[in-house]
Amino acid sequence: MEEIEQIYRKYTPQVYKFLFSLCHDKYLAEELTQETFFQAMKSIDKFRGDCRIYVWLCSIAKHLWYQELKKREREKTLKLSQQGGEDETEFENAVFEKAEVLEIYKILHTFEEPLREVMYLRLNGNFTFKEIGEIMGKDENWARVTFYRGKQRVRKESHHEM
Repeated sequence: MEEIEQIYRKYTPQVYKFLFSLCHDKYLAEELTQETFFQAMKSIDKFRGDCRIYVWLCSIAKHLWYQELKKREREKTLKLSQQGGEDETEFENAVFEKAEVLEIYKILHTFEEPLREVMYLRLNGNFTFKEIGEIMGKDENWARVTFYRGKQRVRKESHHEM
């Protein structure tokens, strides 16, 4: 139990920063941080030690964030369907913007690791190249070059500017 408390004290600020960079909401980041440690505590016996504990915690946090996004998308879809055709222009614009973002994420999804993870950390997490390098166990320059290569591939495959 003492070990878990040490992990909590040491990594709470970092996990919170990671989640806040994804959701940009102080309260949601706090809630997801607590849930991350709750889930980690429940499954600490499954931690194999083949990565740093921080990376493991961030993967739990990222999974929880994705669950939150799915929940929000369901709620948004339900709300739009209940509104009917009140503001179709706004709805159409949102659909087109989402289609472009969706296209980019479909492309990112085809990327191999670690390129995909670097792209997600930079685009969704707003992490610096130094932080990405630290998370991935590489240096800052590696993260910068990997992101640049990913950006070039997205441009080539989608004809979009990032």
